[in-house]
Amino acid sequence: MSEVQIWESDITSNKSILRDGLMIISTCKKDTGDIWQAHFGAAAIGSYFFVTSNNLSQEMAELINSQAESMVKKILGTNSIQHLSTCDEQTAVDTILEALDKTIDQLHWVGHNVIYSAASLVAIHELNGWGSTEDIAGITDLILSFQRTIPGRSWIGFSASEVKRMEVTAEDGFPDISNPKELSSFVLEQLAEFPVIYRAESHHDLIGHMFTFSHALNILFDLGHVSFFKRGLPPLMKLIKVLRNSHNVRQGDSIKLVSPVDQLPLQPAARTMVLPTDIKFWEKNYSEQDWEYGHIFKFPHSFYDHLLRVDHKKESYIENFRYIIG
Repeated sequence: MSEVQIWESDITSNKSILRDGLMIISTCKKDTGDIWQAHFGAAAIGSYFFVTSNNLSQEMAELINSQAESMVKKILGTNSIQHLSTCDEQTAVDTILEALDKTIDQLHWVGHNVIYSAASLVAIHELNGWGSTEDIAGITDLILSFQRTIPGRSWIGFSASEVKRMEVTAEDGFPDISNPKELSSFVLEQLAEFPVIYRAESHHDLIGHMFTFSHALNILFDLGHVSFFKRGLPPLMKLIKVLRNSHNVRQGDSIKLVSPVDQLPLQPAARTMVLPTDIKFWEKNYSEQDWEYGHIFKFPHSFYDHLLRVDHKKESYIENFRYIIG
């Protein structure tokens, strides 16, 4: 067996990060009473698939794994619990989809109901099953808690209630999308259209969640849950409709900004010189930034997955991504 083959085997057998990610998602609601710690679980799962899906060197993969393990350890402690699977995969899938069925048709917290569901489903699939009935119930309780929640808290040009009431119409000019390749191409084109990207939860972060929400829909399609892919498109298009409205925002403009964290004047995002496919990106210790709430793994995983699905990888896609991950 060659050195490369040995390395590929080592990476694909290092699935403890998937189990830890699932445990963080499963225990999120019980441990915190909230929905946000699961971010780190989805990020841990994303780190695994970013490594296995891209042609990375052994050294780079080890750096990514090390940072992901540090992130997981911060949540779970030094002794993570690697539960054996006592709930068969199909039962787990059916239970999670039953929970997602309650919220898939509306925009909730910029798509995190779908993001958490897809991350859980793809990890469970990769593991050929995971967890106990109680563990799966923790995931479904989290997903069900998105019922009757707001679309998000930070918006340019709209309030949360206005976004909730917003309709996507034929006049918006959105294309008919029937498969992941078409969705990835559309999302990447949307990214390329921003003349300026601002460092704000209502802008660069929302654009990042355009990647992760759409990627989650693609995962659902990949796993055979095509109806959920189709049902999730209108809420995603609502998010994109809001983002399109910000194309002409200029620094210093008098704009409607609804956010508990963003402030005017909006500041342009910094352009990173180093991309996540460069080892220098991962030589930085992101623990001091709390791994950007896990986005340091999740945004690259979703963005590069979209790139892998399209035939033409335009430089404009990568150029604007530099402002999302910077």
